[in-house]
Amino acid sequence: MHLEVCCVPAASVCVLPFCCCDFSCICLFCCEAQRITGVGLRYLNDADLKTIGIECLGVRLRILHSLRKLWQIDTEANKVFNDPIHGHVELHPLLIKIIDTPQFQRLRNIKQLGGTYFVFPGASHNRFEHSIGVGYLAGQLVQALNERQPELLICHRDILCVQIAGLCHDLGHGPFSHMFDGMFIPKARPQVNWKHETASLDMFDHLVESNGLKVVMEDHGLVLPEDLDFIKEQIAGPLSTQTPGQKWPYKGRPEDKSFLYEIVANKRNGIDVDKWDYFARDCYHLGIQNNFDYQRFLKFARVCEVDGQKHICTRDKEVGNLYDMFHTRNCLHRRAYQHKVCNIIENMITEAFLKADPYIQIEGTEGKMFTLSTAIDDMVAYTKLTDYVFEQILNSSSSELREAREILHNIVCRRLYKCLGQTQPDQTVTFSQETIKIWEQELSESTPQNSSSAVSLQPQDFIVNVIVMDYGMKEKNPINNVRFYCKNDPNKAIQIRKNQVSKLLPEHFAEQLIRVYFKKTDNESLEAAKKHFVQWCMNKNFSKPQDGDIIAPELTPLKASWCNNNEGENSDEANPEERNKNLVNGQKKIKTQLFKKK
Repeated sequence: MHLEVCCVPAASVCVLPFCCCDFSCICLFCCEAQRITGVGLRYLNDADLKTIGIECLGVRLRILHSLRKLWQIDTEANKVFNDPIHGHVELHPLLIKIIDTPQFQRLRNIKQLGGTYFVFPGASHNRFEHSIGVGYLAGQLVQALNERQPELLICHRDILCVQIAGLCHDLGHGPFSHMFDGMFIPKARPQVNWKHETASLDMFDHLVESNGLKVVMEDHGLVLPEDLDFIKEQIAGPLSTQTPGQKWPYKGRPEDKSFLYEIVANKRNGIDVDKWDYFARDCYHLGIQNNFDYQRFLKFARVCEVDGQKHICTRDKEVGNLYDMFHTRNCLHRRAYQHKVCNIIENMITEAFLKADPYIQIEGTEGKMFTLSTAIDDMVAYTKLTDYVFEQILNSSSSELREAREILHNIVCRRLYKCLGQTQPDQTVTFSQETIKIWEQELSESTPQNSSSAVSLQPQDFIVNVIVMDYGMKEKNPINNVRFYCKNDPNKAIQIRKNQVSKLLPEHFAEQLIRVYFKKTDNESLEAAKKHFVQWCMNKNFSKPQDGDIIAPELTPLKASWCNNNEGENSDEANPEERNKNLVNGQKKIKTQLFKKK
């Protein structure tokens, strides 16, 4: 749209709309009396335009939208990457400056899926390409909202900050990604409450300072420190604890731009560009079908007001696709991320790292030395810590690293700890590292009454893994926190309950799986350990392992759900006459043997 604004004395303003496609021609926008020219146009806001005399709100919004688009044109050319997932990815020059730093390049040497690569040969991708993908998608979503709703007044700074947050959200990952912060650090430093998001903030600060990027950021229009706070808040949430009476906890952007905090890491419902990239990228490399199309979400994304805040919403007809998205997440965890062999490999790597921890020395700030577990306290040292430490230990000749080296050598030679089985608690259990140790002690003592084995099992022979499968918000349904809009009223946000969608959707949105592994490999010890495991499941009132009948035929179940009922779970419901036969005085008959004697 060519918009010609003639500023004349007094309040009379002539606004002449022309062609509706190009805002680049805003003629005589500032008369000599106002003397607003050049770079000053960047800082004009709605109140300024009203003061000048432009009374029509629609015209003011279109002018502001034009100015923001005008300032998105940079003198430096964008760089294009050819990505196997998103095709040709175009990134702003400031993002390239961030990518071309040692702190970001470090991500080339950290596997996206950690130990999963030892099971899925295609899962060789790293945090580097994922981070570029998230930065790109963050830009795609914020620009889609900007084009669709110019009244949101999304500016050039907002777009750049959202892209930078997407690019830098995983800077804090350690060797083998989630294995490091989820398994190694909790065991090496149980007193420290550390997450990779915290390290991402520290690494981002280190990246900016050590590479002199503050000046570059200001040259590209960012306002510091406000925009640095905004970037970090998108990655890890509010930077400071909320003070009494403070309704809005963020410093980087005001409440009327609350929707910007839902793009990179959506704390409200988990629908964010981080998931979009890793769904597509991980499925591609794992050879698993991805059923979620983020391109469709981009077409329907819209900002609506909910309880005084602005949130990203989508069309009501997309609710089924969002349930599919979270189902895809659950499938990826079940089939790949929490694969029983992947789990034990990461357990073994963790065990090796714990044994090597005191003897691996990494130089940090001012020559100070750090270990694997203390490197998280110094970003100079942490920058040097990547998956390479696996090879460093494996190929070392130090006698101090002998035990750690042997464990890693066993992984390479596929001599892995054996999985005894998997069970589930009837109700969610609260667990800690102390709980795990108690369970391992109980496993060693759970000798079946009729056992004739003379094998002695120790607590350290067992490894207990507790795995949580959910839709990303523990027991909650994330879709309850999503808002939708209808075709007839795109500005009104509505909620859609599960019972309005389908009766086939899950009743529960989280479950715990307990896996038990055994370190010894001789057959006699392994057979004894399997029987200990089944007995332990019975003692704890956990679910029956799938092959419990075969492992321990001599054991007697303690509850009805352990019956070896060959007719199936629903046979009584399907056949009322059979159901009546199985009742004695109105109570269901219980079989007391796991295994039928011939």
